[in-house]
Amino acid sequence: MVMDQRTRSGNAAEFDTQQDDVFGRIASRYDLLCDLFSFGIHRLWKRRVARVIAQEPWSRLLDCATGTGDIILRVLNYKEFRDGQKIIASDISPQMLAMAQKRLATANSSIEFRVLDAHSMPDLPAESLDLYSMSLGLKICERKKVLREALRVLRPGGRLVVLESSNISWEWLYRAYRLYMNGCVPVIGWIATRGDASAYKYLLKGMENFPTAEAFAQELAAMGFQDISFERLTLGIVAIHTARKPEATKSNLQRVA
Repeated sequence: MVMDQRTRSGNAAEFDTQQDDVFGRIASRYDLLCDLFSFGIHRLWKRRVARVIAQEPWSRLLDCATGTGDIILRVLNYKEFRDGQKIIASDISPQMLAMAQKRLATANSSIEFRVLDAHSMPDLPAESLDLYSMSLGLKICERKKVLREALRVLRPGGRLVVLESSNISWEWLYRAYRLYMNGCVPVIGWIATRGDASAYKYLLKGMENFPTAEAFAQELAAMGFQDISFERLTLGIVAIHTARKPEATKSNLQRVA
């Protein structure tokens, strides 16, 4: 069987933003879809990852694929901002970013909203960020490109925090979960999006093809990240991955000089 090029490059959902503007079409219903697909449990996941982000020491944070701003909204609940701190909220969809900007309009003046493609962000200088976060968006990206770009924009010692689909360890429970996802989610998605199949097609593909928590940790290590760990949530439906960009070594500094 010939594997799709996007799958080989790490795009678990085989999604191409240039071919399908699904997130632009469903921006106003995105939060409702998240509630329906997960029975509202996504709120607990986002609360937990926001707490992880808030506990990290950072001055400049990029929340990539920010969607409607859920993660940033929760980070602000856990972290007291100081002078000089800044959050960049970015998304490839202007419609999604507009929803985030509306929700966060009165939250904090230190938030900058930018339309950015996580695969390539030339407007962001190298080593300019302390923390890079992405929640439930990596499954629709080409992972290697996104992670390489994350490494580029993070300063030495900077942190990566990723919330993404994972694997339920118990086989019988995993099979039951897959039955629900493949049987019920299309019906829910069809009704909630008024027949827009893309809204759930990519979700199902991405969840099915995304690596296990252990395999993704190995991918991060292969990319050059260090101090890698993960925390499974809701029996392993998702996991929070954390990693660190290596500190600059003396030999590296000499080569740059």
